Amino acid sequence: MDSKATLNQLKTISPEGKLPSSYGVYFKNTLVALCHALEDHILQVSSQHPDAQPLVLVTFQQGKWYLQEADRYQELAECSRHVMIAAVPDSGLSKHPTSKLDNVSLVNLDINDSLVNEWNLIILAPSYQAMVLCHELSEDEYLPHGKPTVDIERKFYGLWTFDETLVAKAAEILVERCRPYNRVLADTIQKQHQEIVTTEGIPATDMTDVVSRIVSYLQTSQQQMIAMNKQTRELWELEGQALRVSRNLNANKLQAFLRMAQKVDERDQTNSIASLQVSALSETLGQMLDLPTLQLRRLRLAGLLFRVGLTSAPQEIFTHTPDELDDATWNFWQERSVFGGQLLAAMPELASVTKIITHHLEYWDGSGKPNGLREKEIPIESRILGLVSYFQELTQPRGKRAALSLGEALEKCSDRSGSYFDPTLVETLSNVIRLTEMGLMQLPQRPTQLPNVWLEEAVTIKT
Repeated sequence: MDSKATLNQLKTISPEGKLPSSYGVYFKNTLVALCHALEDHILQVSSQHPDAQPLVLVTFQQGKWYLQEADRYQELAECSRHVMIAAVPDSGLSKHPTSKLDNVSLVNLDINDSLVNEWNLIILAPSYQAMVLCHELSEDEYLPHGKPTVDIERKFYGLWTFDETLVAKAAEILVERCRPYNRVLADTIQKQHQEIVTTEGIPATDMTDVVSRIVSYLQTSQQQMIAMNKQTRELWELEGQALRVSRNLNANKLQAFLRMAQKVDERDQTNSIASLQVSALSETLGQMLDLPTLQLRRLRLAGLLFRVGLTSAPQEIFTHTPDELDDATWNFWQERSVFGGQLLAAMPELASVTKIITHHLEYWDGSGKPNGLREKEIPIESRILGLVSYFQELTQPRGKRAALSLGEALEKCSDRSGSYFDPTLVETLSNVIRLTEMGLMQLPQRPTQLPNVWLEEAVTIKT
C-alpha cells in the first residue's frame, strides 16, 4: 500500500500505530454493503433531524462512477450539509445533475494521484461519526494469481468504524490530500467540520440500527454474490470461490455482532469488561469439565456475545440493580436473552451459539426463561454461561450495591445451587475461586483466543 494512503497516514498518527479491529482485507461486494448501510443511515437520520445533517467526504476508487450511485448521491446531498466527491475527471459525474447541486463539490483527481486507488466514505455529523476507509491491493499484492478479472473478487485493505477520534483524523487527512486541487474548498470543509464539532443540543445517535443494517446488507450481499457466481463459473470453481466469499462475509457479520457487544460494554461504565471476563471464565469452567474443543469454541464466543440483547437497553439497566428497576425496565432485563437470540438469528451460521445465549437464563429448577427448561434439558454451555455471567456481575459495582469479593459472589451463587444453577457447576466454580484465593491460579481476564477479524485469512465460523 502506498505510504501516502489515507489508511497508512491514519495508522501512523494513531496511538501505538494501531487501527481498530475492523481493519483487514475486504472483497468489493462487502464494501458496497458497508457503504450502502451507512448511506441509508444518512437518509433515515437526517430526514428525522434536519439540524443534524452531516458533512460527507467521498473518494471513488479509480474514479469509477456508476449512474445508479450518482442518483443515490443526489438523494444523499438533499440530506447533507455538504458532499465532497473526489474522482478522476472522466468518471462521468460532472455531467450528472448531482454535480450541479449547490452543496456538492467535485475534486478532479490526477490519474497519478494514489487517491485514485482509494474508496472512502467519511460521515461527520453533530450526533455521530462513521466511515469506511479502503485502498485496493496493488498488482504485486494480488500475486500469485494477479488482479482478478471478476470485479466482485477485487480486494481492498480497509476498515469501518464509528470512533469519533479516528473519523475526525481521517477526515483531516483526506481534506489535506485534496487541498492542492482546491484550497478554498479545503478551507470550507474544515470550517464546516469545526461547526459540526461545536454544535450543541443534538443528542448522540444510537448506532445500533446501523450495525443491524450492516449485518442485513452483508447477509444479502452474500446471497447475491453466490447467485452471481453460479452464472459465471463452472461448478467446481464456484464451490471454492463461494466458500471463500462466504467466509469473508461471515467474518464481517460476526464482527458487526461483536461490535454490538463491545458497545454494550462501553455503555456500562462500572462493568466495561463483562464480555471478556465472562467469556474467559466460562472457557475455564468448560476446560475443567473437559468439554470438547468445538463446545469450548462455541462457549467462548457465546461469552463475548451474551450481552447483545442489551444493545437497546434503557440506561437504567447499567446504573441500577435489578430490584431498583421500574416494571418496564425489569421486564426488559428479564427478556435480554431472548432479545439477544433474536438479533443473532440474522446469522444462521451462529445457530449453536445463539442457542447457548437464548437459554442462559434458564434455571436448574425450571423457573427460568424463555422455555422453562430444567436440569439437563438446559444445554451445558448455557448452564455455564448463566452461572458465570451472574457471578461476574456480582464482582462489579451496580447501583447502590458495591462490588462483592470473589468469596462473597461465590456464596451468592452457592445459595442458588440446585434452584438457579447446576450444583456440579457451582462446585466447579468453587474450585476455581479457591485456587485463585490461594494464589495457585489467576482468574482469567480474557479468553485464550479472540475472534480473528483479519479478513485476509479464511475465517470459518464453526458451530
